Amino acid sequence: MKYIKSLIVIFIFSTLAIAGWAQNPYPLQSDVATLDGIIKAYYEVVSGPVGPKQTERDKSLHHPDANVMISGINKSGERFLRAMTLKEFHQNMPVDAFYEKEINRVTESFGNMAHVWSTYEFRSDPNGPVLGRGINSIQLYFDGERWWILNWVYDSENGITPIPEKYLPISPESEH
Repeated sequence: MKYIKSLIVIFIFSTLAIAGWAQNPYPLQSDVATLDGIIKAYYEVVSGPVGPKQTERDKSLHHPDANVMISGINKSGERFLRAMTLKEFHQNMPVDAFYEKEINRVTESFGNMAHVWSTYEFRSDPNGPVLGRGINSIQLYFDGERWWILNWVYDSENGITPIPEKYLPISPESEH
């Protein structure tokens, strides 16, 4: 009888563990194993049609103490920096259709850390016109098993701060 009770207890705990894993499969190994994977996922989690974005997947990319910052120039022409936690960012994430993609990347790394300057463009429709561009400055850490996003700040291109050439993709015309 003791043996059967032990089997039942093991079965219940195994079922709960599997159910918990099935509810939140993150992080995906392909998202965090490489810098390319985590940057690809970084853009995928905020992109999509009208509705909530992939916040659970996004949380799995970020270190628990990660910070998010938005830099820019407001309508009055004043510079600003808005700092927030990842949770605050998710609470304020727009539900509009939004498709952001990386168009160029400059990476510097040393030891377990990397800094990525990731130039992006965004649209409201995956095949629609580009509505804006900017640069994400992303700091990452490799713990020996996976990459973590520690912090990121972005700034959008505007009439005062155009994207410098070194952060733009090389066009076929400029290669001649």
